[in-house]
Amino acid sequence: MEKKFFVLIAFIFVSYLGIGQELRCNIQVVSSQIQGTNKQVFQTLQNELYEFMNNTAWTNHIYKNEERIDCNIMINLTDHSGDEFKGSIQIQSRRPVYNTSYNSAILNYKDDDVKFNYVEFEPLEFSLTEHRSNLTSILAYYAYIIIGFDYDTYSLLGGTEYFQKAEQIVNNAQNAAENGWKAFESRKNRYWLVENILNDQYKGVREFQYRFHRLGLDVMSSKEAAGRADIAESLELLQKVYRQKPDPFLFFYDMVMSAKSDELVNVFSESFMAEADRVYNILVEIDPSRSEKYKKIKEQ
Repeated sequence: MEKKFFVLIAFIFVSYLGIGQELRCNIQVVSSQIQGTNKQVFQTLQNELYEFMNNTAWTNHIYKNEERIDCNIMINLTDHSGDEFKGSIQIQSRRPVYNTSYNSAILNYKDDDVKFNYVEFEPLEFSLTEHRSNLTSILAYYAYIIIGFDYDTYSLLGGTEYFQKAEQIVNNAQNAAENGWKAFESRKNRYWLVENILNDQYKGVREFQYRFHRLGLDVMSSKEAAGRADIAESLELLQKVYRQKPDPFLFFYDMVMSAKSDELVNVFSESFMAEADRVYNILVEIDPSRSEKYKKIKEQ
């Protein structure tokens, strides 16, 4: 009986360790612009945020260590008064390409609406049902955005559940004093990002993410021409969204183009002339601000 009890406890312990821990998140807190402050508080903050992001169970799925999502978060603090901190946060994530050593950039975004209260060594509190702390709400919001983006690259619209959790965090924060959560404050903030992602008018962008990665890059290691052709076809999904222009800002759309533009150049620089011309013409139409970059596709 004692042996069975020990095995049961061991099983529960191992199961707990296996659930969650979806992120392999590198956290950096930069405080070089803040003078005359005890720098130890920033190191403590960085350590606690590392634990929060990497040891929280964000999903109910079991992740092996090699399956964890690689991401970087840099919090650049520019102002500090008492327990109040202000600055920006840079979010980056990537995912491996099947049967290669290459990692594809998924997300690269800077959020300038970062303001929070923090007391050194006080526990970081987060709840998915209420807004307790602006710091943990921001970090949890981006954890779900990162996970949602990652799932979207492996299955069609696979990240919806996690984007809905990010949306719930936004809804919880509607009475928060800090900026970044409300529709009227800006057309490019945390409210509008998740609104765009879950808006059916932007579904083509999410479908592009799936086709680009799962049917394109993941295929290219064994069938280069076929994978590249599918990526070329998937650009028509972006073209359709761009022409419909769900809103004048195309916030979510532009985020994806920012993350994928270099990769698109690399993929189609090795293409045959007709395909390269077609892709180039689509890209300069749907992403005109990067037209100069896309000229490299035709320099074969």
